Amino acid sequence: MWNLVNQYISDAIHDHFEFTRKTQLPCNSKSKTFKIENDKHSFLVKVDHVSALERYECEAQNHTLLIRDSDFLVADPITIGSSLEYCFIVFEWLHTQPDQENWYDCGKTLAKMHTRHEQEMFGLEQDNYLLGLAQPNQWHKKWSVFFAEERIAWQLQLLQEKNIALVDIDQFVEQLKPLLNHPLQPSLLHGYFWRGNIAFANKKPCVYSPACYYGDREVDIANSELFAALPDAFYTGYTDTYPLEPSYQQRKPIYQLYTLLCHANLFAGDYILQSQKQIEALLK
Repeated sequence: MWNLVNQYISDAIHDHFEFTRKTQLPCNSKSKTFKIENDKHSFLVKVDHVSALERYECEAQNHTLLIRDSDFLVADPITIGSSLEYCFIVFEWLHTQPDQENWYDCGKTLAKMHTRHEQEMFGLEQDNYLLGLAQPNQWHKKWSVFFAEERIAWQLQLLQEKNIALVDIDQFVEQLKPLLNHPLQPSLLHGYFWRGNIAFANKKPCVYSPACYYGDREVDIANSELFAALPDAFYTGYTDTYPLEPSYQQRKPIYQLYTLLCHANLFAGDYILQSQKQIEALLK
């Protein structure tokens, strides 16, 4: 397969490429991730079973969307290919450094992306994936309907199919919809904006692993606070550019519930308990 990777990269960059070094990188997803390089070029390569090909195509589309409509540094997709057993996606290699953090600018960059209200509906032209799980993006005029049905109900249904019933889905979804009603325009979202998907190169913020769609900008902020909040400078940069509504705090637990449910579907264990507690708190 690696000969095929070399061939696809060569065709994409119009120059002969053959890696001389291959290093496997830590990765939280199902894919195996590698850095391949020679004296002229370096690339990031993700490899998975051939059934993941559609997921890689969606990931490339999401990268292209962020490159077009944000000021984040986002790795260019180079090529996608497959053999009989495996598929792969190749990105440019971003030379990030942990000592180049500029969290204020990161917050400002996200806020600027969120201010571009160029879409009238909530969703995306195609479905995509979050953490490898299918993420439906059917267009909706009402945000409350989109998030309650395409996000929360979808994940609860996946759990129920595993004989994990956390709540009456229909009743819960109907209770959530009024809580999600507030004045907003669709913003392009990263979709999984947290510390593990953020880095810096020359003090410029870089983002990885997007699960983009058009929705409430508060979703990205809620994700950033879920597991461990980002540095205060990030939130200062964001609110200096695009202040949040005070009522955001009322919706934050709903947006965080979606991410918890995704983790529950993937990893079970304590994430199921956390999801249950979040649901019980929302029902009070």
